[in-house]
Amino acid sequence: MRTHCEVLSVSALTNNTYRILLKPEKPIKHKPGQYLLAVMDENDKRPFSIASSPCRKNGHEIELHIGAADENVYALEVVNKAKEALEKKKSPFTVEAPHGEAWLREHSLRPLLFIAGGTGFSYVLSMLDHALAQGLSQPIFLYWGGRDITQLYATEKMQALANKNKQLTYIPVLENPPKEWNAKVGNLLDAVMEDFISLSEYDIYIAGRFEMSGLAREKFCNERAAHKDHLFSDAFAFL
Repeated sequence: MRTHCEVLSVSALTNNTYRILLKPEKPIKHKPGQYLLAVMDENDKRPFSIASSPCRKNGHEIELHIGAADENVYALEVVNKAKEALEKKKSPFTVEAPHGEAWLREHSLRPLLFIAGGTGFSYVLSMLDHALAQGLSQPIFLYWGGRDITQLYATEKMQALANKNKQLTYIPVLENPPKEWNAKVGNLLDAVMEDFISLSEYDIYIAGRFEMSGLAREKFCNERAAHKDHLFSDAFAFL
């Protein structure tokens, strides 16, 4: 469904990652883990995960996290379009939503494993917020990986959330950690493989670069007994 949105704010989460808040003219009814298309023109529609859960004001407010470094023109143009719509109140920001089949399966009682690379965090954030808000009781593991600490822009918030919710375990992973870093270092998927002997009982949700999602499916199924039917990623539709 195509919807015009008012841009409520565009703020920097890091030096090249932006948080965009949208107020759609009609509430967007989406499932946790789905994405929208930012409509640049009729032949140019760009996908971004919805970071807010369906619980957020019943779809009357939509949050996006967009990584837009200078070399990433594809994403930077969307951020600039949102900024323009914010400055010119009569200029709408148009989206099409919802899209995606890798949404949270709330009926499942299996433990949840969320894996996010970079701004793939926005995908799992929607599901995590919804799972906790709805009182899902199974164990939840969140692995979030990045090149350096600036990419894990909500790590303190996630650690605080884990401290508050005993069912949630948060594991940040950095490739290039600062000196005082006392968590995992290295490759995100390797960190998961190190911690789990078997993934046969888990529902696994993955967001990041397509090649990471494909490699995760291969490794988890072949080496950790994960079931393909219990692995979810929008990347799988293209791999």
